[in-house]
Amino acid sequence: MEASTTSTRAWEPWFQLACGILCMAMIANLQYGWTLFVDPIDHAHGWGRAAIQTAFTLFVLTETWLVPVEAWFVDRYGPRIVLSFGAVMIALAWIINSYAASLTMLYVGAVFGGIGAGSVYGTCVGNALKWFPYRRGLAAGATAAGFGAGAALTVVPIANTIAAHGYQTAFFWFGIGQGIVVLIAAQFLYPPKFKIAAPKKALGLPQSKVDYQPNQTLTKPVFWLLYLMFVMVASGGLMAAAQIGPIAHDLGVADTPVSILGISAAALTFAISLDRIFDGFGRPVFGYVSDRIGRENTMFIAFGTAAVMLLLLVYHGSNPVVFVLATACFFGVFGEIYSLFPATCGDTFGSKFAATNAGMLYTAKGTAALLVPLASVVAAIYGWYAVFAIAVGLNATAAFLALFVLKPLRARFIARSAVEAEAPVALAGGRQSPAH
Repeated sequence: MEASTTSTRAWEPWFQLACGILCMAMIANLQYGWTLFVDPIDHAHGWGRAAIQTAFTLFVLTETWLVPVEAWFVDRYGPRIVLSFGAVMIALAWIINSYAASLTMLYVGAVFGGIGAGSVYGTCVGNALKWFPYRRGLAAGATAAGFGAGAALTVVPIANTIAAHGYQTAFFWFGIGQGIVVLIAAQFLYPPKFKIAAPKKALGLPQSKVDYQPNQTLTKPVFWLLYLMFVMVASGGLMAAAQIGPIAHDLGVADTPVSILGISAAALTFAISLDRIFDGFGRPVFGYVSDRIGRENTMFIAFGTAAVMLLLLVYHGSNPVVFVLATACFFGVFGEIYSLFPATCGDTFGSKFAATNAGMLYTAKGTAALLVPLASVVAAIYGWYAVFAIAVGLNATAAFLALFVLKPLRARFIARSAVEAEAPVALAGGRQSPAH
């Protein structure tokens, strides 16, 4: 087995990572480019924003809740077939949207898009966790950054196409283009054929010695603690992402000019731009940091910083400069959940079923999304400051749980996994001993 550890070529993991990032960038428009289509669809059909945005909700729920199923196919049959399926689905989704003459057809397109995006997301993150068992934070973060920042490359071309040729044309051609790119990249993805060699300089990260099957993972309290923390942190971030426009308007800062480092723009426009940059940048950075100082320590820093930024918004959110900088810093530490949680899951439950186990944990995003509408209800009764205060409490609690509950719990769990791994070896040795 020692020989097999050297059989993986040095460039292979990085090539696999690059292919995964490219695929993730191709599905980014399904979530982050959607906002460009809402008003043109409404102008064409008069269905109303709320009804049209129901398609987006269907997309998010389908994209998150089906990932464990899609990831199970990845672990069983490899990434190529699942990615190819996802490529076809994301192309079909936008082709359906381009012809949608009813809300029902638009919703069908959203479901197809969610299935396709989930197939790509679960495959690429799971494959990265397998290829980088000793740098999972960096690998998951870089892969997630492709999804977080990938839309930046195509937002302007899509907007220009909509303006020049209509939203139907943009849906049709960008859908086909994105599908083709993912289909081609899919042919180059495969899981490691051999055990990945440990780095010469050990990172000292706790690693499970057992590859837990998904049904075993679901019985472990540490999994549900991770799930709870994911929901707590994700709900605040998704709320902010979905409601930042209404929040800025209600606080009276949306159209206020802001100038920072010689760059001037309206506060809302400035905030949204910085939010995307910081979100994409934070995912690989915090993943890299967690590879060095540990997952829970990094969680404590990130969640604690998020709580502080939200607290600033509670007391000074009506100041446009504070609004821009605080939301940017918040999103910079929010995006890391998409690198830290998959990496922690891989460390805790092993590599063999990493795609399925991380996929099950990823459904926490869908659970958190269901809580987002509650923010509007609370805001209508008590104001946005009450929503921020709740999010402060959730992030501060998650930071506390990471350091003082998750860290010792996971350490004991991984220590027990070492005992479990040695038990079959000892039993095998015991059976062989009479022959000696």
